[in-house]
Amino acid sequence: MGNTLILYGSTTGNTEKVAGLISSNIENSEVVRVEEFDFSSIGNYDNIIIGSSTWGIGDLQDDWEGAMSDMKNADLSGKKITFFGLGDAESYPDSFVDAIGLIYNDIEGSGATFIGKTPVSDIEFDASVAVVDDSFVGLVIDEDNESNKTEDKVKAWCDQIKPELN
Repeated sequence: MGNTLILYGSTTGNTEKVAGLISSNIENSEVVRVEEFDFSSIGNYDNIIIGSSTWGIGDLQDDWEGAMSDMKNADLSGKKITFFGLGDAESYPDSFVDAIGLIYNDIEGSGATFIGKTPVSDIEFDASVAVVDDSFVGLVIDEDNESNKTEDKVKAWCDQIKPELN
């Protein structure tokens, strides 16, 4: 398995916690907060796991706001990319985990291969930009309302994506 970058933005620490859980399940992975990442080193990684929480009504987490132009300009050709998103499906059912959908939409034509989709049936919500072809673009976590499921969901998802990682 190649080198895997787990690139995340976190305000309250929940996304950082999930990034750490993912890293403990994925060999050769490095966890980096997006605001501290030097995008000129993106070529050092074969796989990229992108994590963000959603703020307000469908907004990117603050760290990603400042990094999106760098992300869009990075050479992602040939990379395997997936996402993990945190949101609150009870309080924001109309914009659940939108942030990872926004990032996906910005890099969709980058030449990367996207992996790690998950079923929308795993959680109750009304709408999400992160739904593409009737699946979420990656792992979705509702740490606010279902924190008891987080570790099991992370492990199952990591087991799902490991065979697809370079």
